[in-house]
Amino acid sequence: MAEGFYRKKKKICQMCAGKSVDYKDVMIVSKYINEKGKIMPRRMTGACAKHQRHIAEQIKRARYMALLPYVK
Repeated sequence: MAEGFYRKKKKICQMCAGKSVDYKDVMIVSKYINEKGKIMPRRMTGACAKHQRHIAEQIKRARYMALLPYVK
């Protein structure tokens, strides 16, 4: 086997580990959006499919309540 190749470590879903995301906590929710205000994909957040849907729902709620901007 060639040197320099290694198996990438699998990301663990933070929400499965016990952390929660709520739309009222802007600091946590803002970690899941990029500098343009878009929702980051699963491959970047490391969330499982179920919790990625939950994160997206909480971001949309925070936007609706004007806690987060739609566009930056």
